[in-house]
Amino acid sequence: MASELYERIYALVRRIPEGKAATYGQIAFLLGMPRGARTVGFAMAACRDPSVPCHRVVNRFGGTCPAFDVWEKDTQKKLLTAEGVHFDENGRVDLYLSGWDGS
Repeated sequence: MASELYERIYALVRRIPEGKAATYGQIAFLLGMPRGARTVGFAMAACRDPSVPCHRVVNRFGGTCPAFDVWEKDTQKKLLTAEGVHFDENGRVDLYLSGWDGS
């Protein structure tokens, strides 16, 4: 059932600490779904639970999602910057410095 899977995804995303970010693919891999990045993306888009820090999940290049920009531009980047996440010169999350190791 999709809702059970989504709950597993949300539980893992809740473990990403402040100041860190993970990729959709990394979340999928950690859940035993090595080709499930899109499923993680769908789960993040469907999430309405404020306890799930969806803003800490980025694409494989560290890029943010424009879906966060409902009321203001660069919302996801602003949320991550406020937590101390590092960005590179191209405006992407520096996954070397701020990537979550999954522990």
